Amino acid sequence: MKACIFDLDGTLTNTLDSMTYSVNATLREMGLSEITKEQCKSFVGNGARVLIEKSLRISGDPDAERLDEGMAIYGRIFDENCTYHVTPYEGICQILSDLKKEGVKLAVLSNKPDQQTVKVVHEIFGEDVFDYAQGQIENIKRKPEPDGIYCLLEKMNVTKEECLYVGDSEVDVKTGKNAGLKTICVLWGFRDRKTLEAAGAQVMIDRPEELLQFV
Repeated sequence: MKACIFDLDGTLTNTLDSMTYSVNATLREMGLSEITKEQCKSFVGNGARVLIEKSLRISGDPDAERLDEGMAIYGRIFDENCTYHVTPYEGICQILSDLKKEGVKLAVLSNKPDQQTVKVVHEIFGEDVFDYAQGQIENIKRKPEPDGIYCLLEKMNVTKEECLYVGDSEVDVKTGKNAGLKTICVLWGFRDRKTLEAAGAQVMIDRPEELLQFV
């Protein structure tokens, strides 16, 4: 393999505290009830708009009529707190170093807004680990559509047969399938084995170092 594209939340970094904190700060500002960390965990994966919509529906706005207001507030709050308590999962920094030594090109593709995606990647990993970090960008359909994958493949000048996709959710399973990439699902993230199997995951790993066998 010449390249590897990673999901961010739940795959490279544990970002649950930052998202839960920012969602609840948003809900408090809107005068609504807060959500639990477990609820937030189940809502993530499809981008910020879906996260806020689902949060509003269980917090006092059942029809999510205040979604645009919530998105504006969340965008401001999350931008200030997107690295709050964020840490890389154990073994991630080492596997990234190992892959780079093997000459593998590295990229991040997230449904998190692009500005915050780049901010998290650079603050947590530095600016010289990943060749590209890409979040949700206007005019590029978000995962599970394959558009973001194709964009990164073109930037890295590799074919889909030369690239692995690594993620932790059912959205990632669909993304890899839609893009035609061999997909590895990690079991340390936001979804369990049963959920991933139900989504059609074929290859799952328990530890980051297991990635090397596919490279």
